[in-house]
Amino acid sequence: EFMIRILVAEDDEKLRKIISSLLNSAGYEVLLSGDGEEALSLFYDNKIDLIVSDIMMPKMDGFAFVKNVRLFNKEVPILFMTAREDMSAKEKGYALNVDDYIVKPFEMQELLLRIGALLRRAKINQNKKIALGDFIMDEEERVAKYKGEEISLSVREFNILFKLLSFPNKTFTRSNLMEEFWDFDSSATSRTVDVYMSKLREKTSGIVEFEISTVHGLGYKAVIK
Repeated sequence: EFMIRILVAEDDEKLRKIISSLLNSAGYEVLLSGDGEEALSLFYDNKIDLIVSDIMMPKMDGFAFVKNVRLFNKEVPILFMTAREDMSAKEKGYALNVDDYIVKPFEMQELLLRIGALLRRAKINQNKKIALGDFIMDEEERVAKYKGEEISLSVREFNILFKLLSFPNKTFTRSNLMEEFWDFDSSATSRTVDVYMSKLREKTSGIVEFEISTVHGLGYKAVIK
């Protein structure tokens, strides 16, 4: 079992040390840098499993750093630390495929939870498999099975379910789902999404490991039991 290596880019030395000792004691290997340029060269020279980065940094800010990382690697999970609930920073970050945000000041426990969630998600991405009790989904083989029996799902049903289960408890709005799975297909409406969801519910109704729940007025999420 290799140690998971986390790169922390943060110009505040005190915070950098606190985060470093927290992650070390949680069993992670940590590489530290005080600016975006140094962080980028550390990233190029090492196999990094996850990045925790501040936005405001000398030499190269978090946005430029992440932009460079994404040119090289689309998959590595990135968590931005932001000093403010700044929507424009969030929008800019999401456009660069930042996976999550944590707003300073934050609880260290919260940081650990978010890192854990991102790493689980990355593992699903890497293995292309989801396993919950007796339920298994294999993205490469496009197979969903429960207690050894195959569940027949259309390609779109499979993709939607895989997405929901990859982000348990995360609400996907109807428009999120339309954008991703119907690709702005002009004939698709939010009603189309509802029809698909009720089909998925029907097909997975016997599965005790999770349920697809409606978030009223918003959309849908998978709840793992």
